[in-house]
Amino acid sequence: MTWRKGQSGNPKGRPPGVGEVARLRAAISQHLPEVLDRLVQQARDGDTQAARLLLERVLPPVKAVALPEPLPVPAVGSLAERAEAVLAAMAKGEASADAAEAALAGLGAVARLRLIDDLERRIAALEERSKPDGRKLEAADRGA
Repeated sequence: MTWRKGQSGNPKGRPPGVGEVARLRAAISQHLPEVLDRLVQQARDGDTQAARLLLERVLPPVKAVALPEPLPVPAVGSLAERAEAVLAAMAKGEASADAAEAALAGLGAVARLRLIDDLERRIAALEERSKPDGRKLEAADRGA
């Protein structure tokens, strides 16, 4: 029997547990208690590699977590003035570099959102002026 292109000869797929990896895992699992006992004993005897291997498998790696810290950013003023205040606070040691970087990224996002809002207002005003009778352009009129 010939198979058509894109048609599988085995639609149910390979049964689980018959691959090389499954066989290797089964062989290891038979001897795992003895291997672990030996590894623990080696770690107790001072083998740092054995201790490291055990710790890496038992404890998750410790990740640095930045604690929230207040930034002296003025609530008023232009975005550029606020960004300069963040940089000045970092230069004086009042804010960490990570906090300043996050604040500047936030100010950049606000700037992009303001730009988008401004562009939407301008487009709406242009569309309003482009119609002689003053009605707004419909989606079909714009070609969208």
